[in-house]
Amino acid sequence: MNGRQLIRIGLLLASALLIVACRGLSPVDSEGTEATAPPTVSHGGPVVDYVSLVDTLRAAGATVEPAGSIEQDFFEPEGQIIRVNQQDVQVFEFESEEAAQAAAGTISPDGSSTGTTMITWIATPHFYQAGNVIAVYVGDDSGVLTLLEEVLGEQFAGG
Repeated sequence: MNGRQLIRIGLLLASALLIVACRGLSPVDSEGTEATAPPTVSHGGPVVDYVSLVDTLRAAGATVEPAGSIEQDFFEPEGQIIRVNQQDVQVFEFESEEAAQAAAGTISPDGSSTGTTMITWIATPHFYQAGNVIAVYVGDDSGVLTLLEEVLGEQFAGG
């Protein structure tokens, strides 16, 4: 992969993040009032999937709001974006814990590549895996980093 291809991938990722950020605006229903998402139902116990992640983050005192979906070339399932204390976190739910672990195994230790794909991030990436879930936080908010580590365990890749 040459430098021009890396720059193009970086620009595409930055554009996608801007689009995703714009989707974070509150939707309005047909009556002109702000629409709200249905409440998340807890599965209880440790984080094993998207629902239990959201529930556990809220139980830890975080403000968590759904903010749309995202596709990343390096993960098979479509991801969901959640705003955790005003910071975007990408959440990918796999069919099984084994599938999530296999996907995690393709990420380089610094989070700059997956398999043969080089990634240019707009900030420091942080990858976490628990149960069927891989969460990706691109940023450096110490409160969010501490919260994600408390809920998901130590990051397996990234800065």
